[in-house]
Amino acid sequence: MEVFWFIPTHGDSRYLGTSHGARVADYDYFRQIAVAADTLGYEGVLLPTGRSCEDAWVVASSLIGVTRRLKFLVAIRPGITSPALAARMAATFDRLSAGRLLINVVTGGDANELEGDGVFADHTERYKITEEFLHIWRDILRTSHDAGETHFEGQYLRSKGGKSLFPPVQKPYPPLYIGGSSGPAHQLAAEQLDVYLTWGEPPAAVAEKIADVKKRAAAQGRTLKFGIRLHVIVRDSDEKAWQAADELISHLDDATIAKAQQAFSKMDSEGQRRMAALHGGKRGRGREHLEVSPNLWAGVGLVRGGAGTALVGSPQTIVERIHEYADLGIETFIFSGYPHLEEAYRVAELVFPLLKQTGKFSAAGNVLSGPFGEVMANTIVPKATGGQSKELAAS
Repeated sequence: MEVFWFIPTHGDSRYLGTSHGARVADYDYFRQIAVAADTLGYEGVLLPTGRSCEDAWVVASSLIGVTRRLKFLVAIRPGITSPALAARMAATFDRLSAGRLLINVVTGGDANELEGDGVFADHTERYKITEEFLHIWRDILRTSHDAGETHFEGQYLRSKGGKSLFPPVQKPYPPLYIGGSSGPAHQLAAEQLDVYLTWGEPPAAVAEKIADVKKRAAAQGRTLKFGIRLHVIVRDSDEKAWQAADELISHLDDATIAKAQQAFSKMDSEGQRRMAALHGGKRGRGREHLEVSPNLWAGVGLVRGGAGTALVGSPQTIVERIHEYADLGIETFIFSGYPHLEEAYRVAELVFPLLKQTGKFSAAGNVLSGPFGEVMANTIVPKATGGQSKELAAS
């Protein structure tokens, strides 16, 4: 089991949909989160992409030197960049980070944003472009290990003698991840990708996606891994966690929600449509309306695009839900929370010890909590409480 965190390059706050409680999302803040994730034992971090974010490649590159083992899941954008340029960027990043690059393939789902970037292809065409893009990208990096060249003639893209003189550290190339809920996305994943990612839908819906991708991959003689993208709100008790969820959207009003949902409705992303369907664009009253599956809360998606659900509960509850998804075949969990620095610590301190006890997860970070907390009166070492793991108490 792998657990990733998130670098909020599009902003961060204690409350959604308002400037109240917001904080400056600058390099120092990104660095704090990256160092925390690296130290606490997260496998890696996801960096978002799009016009609402700072550039993912520039930010990720700036964080290589302040981290030791943290991996960076960074997007390539077929149709926006050329496959040869993207391949050379990937090779350089992988070399400079000593093999810590992971690639997130993003076709894009916002037509207005894509047109602003010069892409006017529809949903189906974008996946065809992505298919050709990945053929070239993969071949350039695969042949770079022996100074070869790539020749490709497609409907949308061509390469004549494409090459990268500096091969990546990871052979044949950094692992490829992709999200997407449409048939073309599933088919592309089955044919060319290494890890298929889903947003946090109820387990039954996730199981259907996994089954479809597995079936398509088997027809290609391939297998791939699976991951999920979720927010987390974890507190000492279920009650406190649900209070925190309500607090997160406490400054939202109906007009703000309606404006956000109107923007989402213009996108051609099947995944975004499925996220919106979970809450119907309405806040409702209390937990009952937004809890779309046990401890799966759709409140984030009222105003946030992309991943719009959160696991909410005590550490024990969160671990139960994680294992529910793991039993479906999910191996990689990409989490985030508000604010991202504080929630990274909460997840590591409250959830990681319980995950470690299962034997299916081994965070590579430091021993948490000091390892015993702050010494009192210069000589008195605090005793372990019931909430700590047996391993921590023994130390």
